[in-house]
Amino acid sequence: MVKKNIVISGINLFEGGTLSIIKDCLTFLNTSNYVKNYNFIALVHKNSLFDTREYMNIRFIEFPKSRKSYFYRLYYEYIYFNKLAKEHQVFFWLSLHDMTPNVGTIPQAVYCHNVTPFNTVNLSDIYLQPVQFFFRLFYKYLYQINIKRNKFVIVQQLWIKHQFKEMFGLKENQIITAPPEITKITQRFLEKSNIEIAKKEPTRKVFFFPTFPRTFKNIEVICKAMELMSKLKNIDINVMITIDGSENKYAKTIVEKYQHIKTLKFIGLIKREEVYEYYSKCDGLIFPSKLESWGLPLSEFKQFNKPMFVSNLPYAKETVGHYDFVCFFNPDDAVQLSKLFINAAKNKLLFHETKAVQYEQPFVKGWNELFALLIK
Repeated sequence: MVKKNIVISGINLFEGGTLSIIKDCLTFLNTSNYVKNYNFIALVHKNSLFDTREYMNIRFIEFPKSRKSYFYRLYYEYIYFNKLAKEHQVFFWLSLHDMTPNVGTIPQAVYCHNVTPFNTVNLSDIYLQPVQFFFRLFYKYLYQINIKRNKFVIVQQLWIKHQFKEMFGLKENQIITAPPEITKITQRFLEKSNIEIAKKEPTRKVFFFPTFPRTFKNIEVICKAMELMSKLKNIDINVMITIDGSENKYAKTIVEKYQHIKTLKFIGLIKREEVYEYYSKCDGLIFPSKLESWGLPLSEFKQFNKPMFVSNLPYAKETVGHYDFVCFFNPDDAVQLSKLFINAAKNKLLFHETKAVQYEQPFVKGWNELFALLIK
């Protein structure tokens, strides 16, 4: 039997959570039963981003110019990939980075993880992060190109599905909701958490926000709340944030403005294992972000059964699901957040009622269920 060719495209994925999406996908496919019937071709930015020896059943083709300019990216997506698809007689094409390429009549699907089109435009972002500001305005139109050609459009949350249906006129059964698979925290970190809490002074509380400095992460609401807290006596709250001012202009602006607050610690970017260490040591998580395709720290931190202070927004409520130790707050209200800190210091937190989301079909869990639906 002649194997059919399936393309997994991710030429613009090079760091962080988006890179992990294509790595997770290829790791699954490499050892799956699908390799008996299909050849998998991965289109990537650079082969060096992957240990290609671990993917013996995947053929890699790199496009090092894909991030050099938008000219190259658009050329590949809308001109060159049509030629590539014909040359390789591609059976199915999965784009893992938002854009729907021109590959003729070949069945295709697109994984949409960037939710910037739904973010509120803030003119101050022109100064702090100009590239992201104009990119946000432009991204809706990139999404729109060819989107109705897809057999399926894949999103991580139900609220995004509803937005896509309304914004692009897609059919409900054309949009797959596929929540990301959550890393299970190893037992040693969970056990260490209990030890750290037992050792800690009961009157001192430490909260943690793991983040990369983007304006929509809304770091300043924490800083403003801590500024208010600094004026109070007998309230011992400390906050750790994973920036140090060197990352970009937004981070530098925040650190310069609020570094005088002694209880606010800017610890810089840290590795994944170190994030888990801080999960273990802290008393609670703060997550004030105004926009996320999921919000991975929320799912990770739930495994520790500690308090979380979370933006009162649709994405956050969907990610949190059912959880007994969450307080939702207005992400624009530093006073409300400071009151949560005060209640935490006094052990008087009142947690909100939550419930798990009931998902509409089509809905999948994991890559196996997703590919079963894509290529059936």
